[in-house]
Amino acid sequence: MRRAAMLGMLMLSLLVFGGWGNATAATPFDTAKERGWLTDNVAPGDEATVELFSELLSGAEGEARGRSVQLDTTYSGSLEREDAAYLLQQFAGWEDVFAPYIDVPAEAQEAGAIGALTQRGILQGLPNGTFGYGKTLTASQAATLVTRYYETIKPVKLQEATIQELQNMLENGQLTSVELVDFYLDRIQRYDQKGPALNSIITINEEARGIAAQLDKERAMRGVRGPLHGIPILAKDNFDTAGMPTTAGCICLAESIPPNDAHQIKLLKEAGAIILGKTNLHEFAVGYTTSGSMLGQTLNPYDLQRYPGGSSGGTGAAVAANFAVAGLGSDTGGSIRVPSSMNSLVGIRPTVGLSSRDGIIPLALTQDVGGPMARTVTDAAILLEATVGYDANDPVTAWSDDQIPSSYLESLQADGLIGKRIGLLTQLMGDNTSVAVKQVMNQAIVDMEALGAEVVPITLSDFDDIMSYSSLSGWEFKFQLNDYLESLGEEAPYSSLTEIIEADAYDPAIEGLLKARDSRKSLNEEEYKDVVLFRTKLTQEALLTAMAKQSLDAFVYPTSSHPAALIGEEQLVGTNVLLSSFSGFPAITVPAGFTAKGLPVGIEFMARKFEEPVLLNVAYSYEQGTLHRRSPVLLP
Repeated sequence: MRRAAMLGMLMLSLLVFGGWGNATAATPFDTAKERGWLTDNVAPGDEATVELFSELLSGAEGEARGRSVQLDTTYSGSLEREDAAYLLQQFAGWEDVFAPYIDVPAEAQEAGAIGALTQRGILQGLPNGTFGYGKTLTASQAATLVTRYYETIKPVKLQEATIQELQNMLENGQLTSVELVDFYLDRIQRYDQKGPALNSIITINEEARGIAAQLDKERAMRGVRGPLHGIPILAKDNFDTAGMPTTAGCICLAESIPPNDAHQIKLLKEAGAIILGKTNLHEFAVGYTTSGSMLGQTLNPYDLQRYPGGSSGGTGAAVAANFAVAGLGSDTGGSIRVPSSMNSLVGIRPTVGLSSRDGIIPLALTQDVGGPMARTVTDAAILLEATVGYDANDPVTAWSDDQIPSSYLESLQADGLIGKRIGLLTQLMGDNTSVAVKQVMNQAIVDMEALGAEVVPITLSDFDDIMSYSSLSGWEFKFQLNDYLESLGEEAPYSSLTEIIEADAYDPAIEGLLKARDSRKSLNEEEYKDVVLFRTKLTQEALLTAMAKQSLDAFVYPTSSHPAALIGEEQLVGTNVLLSSFSGFPAITVPAGFTAKGLPVGIEFMARKFEEPVLLNVAYSYEQGTLHRRSPVLLP
């Protein structure tokens, strides 16, 4: 079938088309098989193959794009591999790509089409590395080809869409970043500001649509910077954002616009991400319920009568509610992991020193980290990869030298739990853990073993001594907040925590906590130095000793000892999250299911310093083997 004849047989009309009549959206291959088209009676070169290709392509376009496509099936030629490639490229509108096959003539009109389809995994070469230029398609090959094409162009529901699914749509012209921003802004307007009024977003970036438009132009002219190009991301409102207020959830900083972006925000922008807005947090990140003087109480999208966890509860609720594809949180004593657990999300607390804390309003720099919160392990890994690395403004990031893999995505293997020894920390499954969480955890153990892991009960030495230590936020907050305020320069609204307290510019609920921290005189006291030195040493030695003795790859335990509490009641989370915070070791929480009341529960994996690849490996395997994540039914 030569070019002129083939172009003559292509007709396109923008009409609503019913596809191949299968309401369950079977693949073209399934449809062809059902109708008995894939038989030995349809030989290579038979006109019936052209008819089959035409009907399946028309169905694929109808299902995916609502338009009717017809080929002139009265043409008596054969359907060759390069012909099919050229036709599909014309329908999709993809740009030419260099064809990587030695048997494809460089001057051939179909060469760019072959390369475009190969790049997207629709066409594959022959085992000897050639394309098979000039060879005719069989009926089954035609059905397979259209099936792969359909999987590439089929619409993805934007709600719950992953970063890669969104990138596919952006690349294929099914979506623009401006349209994606509008989709999320519409959901925020309908569900955060009105309707159930989750109250999770403090500030919307007024420049978001303009930035999206520029990134759409850049995509068309120069291609993409990477997987985050044109993807909207939310940031907890203790990450500095130049040109936007950074409030820490406190009215005392309502008009505070920092001069520079936090390092992680800067990296995200360089990767092409769009900072869509800033999320609510427990004021100054000091609690687990996510309320404060700036915005009030954020609600849990799975139960509007309950807390979303904290302190990154605004990011947790917003990402769970599909106000963006992913977001950033900060974690001093569980503030990424607790709200991730309570909103059926994946949350990563990186190793201290892997990602910069520069530009994150501090709570206790000895324990502080910033990290991803997302709906899938893959999306969290993409966000992690974009935000790690050395920063001269945060000297501890020098520890990450030679510790960052070429790609964290290479760790994502569905069979990652096979052969792994996972230590179950039994002391975090005691009487202080709710029955509902224990039930989910027990099933998670069964699931991990079914996925190939050996789960080993572990009793950690010196556990009570470790847990007798306090969080360092009680010591460090005053001094490090004062340093942060000084970094804002002359535009800083206050110069110290003392001034904020004197101005009564904060939530009265945290008055006692702020005054207690403000009473600290110095970080030179022996008690503080003992905590810094001995707590870290004791925790790390206990964990490493257990891992060595039992040949463990990672630990596992419930992320929080209790699910989300009713607003007005005490939110219990237990000491589970403290081992990672005290040791500086990385941890990841993954959705593990729901209680009988429909409340999300997460399990947490923890490994040695800079072993994020190990955590991603086991977390991805568990996620893919169980698929517990589901969106809130209250927000369709």
